[in-house]
Amino acid sequence: MLVKLRTSSRGRLPRPGEDHGGSRNPGRERTLPGMSRSPPRLLIVDDHQMILDGLRAMLSAYQGSVQIVGETCEPEDAIALVADVEPDIVLLDVRLHGNSGLDLCPAILRRRPQCKVVFLTVYDDEQYLYQALRLGASGFLLKRVRGMELVEYLTRIYQGETLVDPALAARVAQSAARLQSGEFWPGAHLGLTQRESEVLALIVSGRSNRAIAGQLTLSGETVKTHVRGIYRKLDVSDRAAAVAVALREGIFH
Repeated sequence: MLVKLRTSSRGRLPRPGEDHGGSRNPGRERTLPGMSRSPPRLLIVDDHQMILDGLRAMLSAYQGSVQIVGETCEPEDAIALVADVEPDIVLLDVRLHGNSGLDLCPAILRRRPQCKVVFLTVYDDEQYLYQALRLGASGFLLKRVRGMELVEYLTRIYQGETLVDPALAARVAQSAARLQSGEFWPGAHLGLTQRESEVLALIVSGRSNRAIAGQLTLSGETVKTHVRGIYRKLDVSDRAAAVAVALREGIFH
C-alpha cells in the first residue's frame, strides 16, 4: 500500500500500472536483471511536490525493481511515516523547508536502523557529502540522475553498497589529489569548498550578493546558499564576522 502524507489534496496516487490519466499500461513496467529478491520499499521525502510527482512518474516504469510505499513533502512527518510504512530505503534532499535532511538522517536510522538513507539533491557540495556519510547515509546522488541510473543505484545500495554520484566522486578524488600535492584553495583547511572560497574572497572585497552572483555567473539563491555554508563552517552569523575570521586566519589579506 502506498501511503502519502499531506503532499496534495488531489486524492489517491495512481495504482501500479496506471498513468496519471488512469489508463492501464501493463507493458511499461520493467525489472532490472539480477533482482533475486523482492524490490526495495522506497519512501521519498522532498519539500517540492513537483519533485515528488516527477520521481513517481520516472520510477513507475520500474515497479518490479523498486516499490514506492510512501512520500511526503512535510519533513516533520518523515519519522512517523518511516515507522508506518517500514521502508528499506529513504530518499531525501539535503535541504528541506524548516528542516534539514542531514538532521533527519540520524533520526530515521534510530527509528529504523536497517533502513538505507540516500540523499538526492542539487547541492553538489563535498562538505554535504562528507557530513551525510558521517551520519550514516548509504548514498549521495544528484538530481540530474536518470530513471534507469537511479533504479540501478538504489538496487546496489539495497544490496549493501555505499554509492556517491560519479560526477561528485570525481571531484572529490581531484580535491584529494590536490590536497596531497599541497595545491589547494584558501580556506580549505576550514572546510570551505573551492566555490565558497571564491564567494568569501568577494565578501572580503566588499561585494554584495548581487554583485557576487553577477561576477561568478550564479543565481542569487545559489550565492545565498554558499554564504550560509560559509557562515556555518566559520561559525559566524554575519558578513562582518566572516570577514574578521577570514583575515584572522590569513585566508585573504
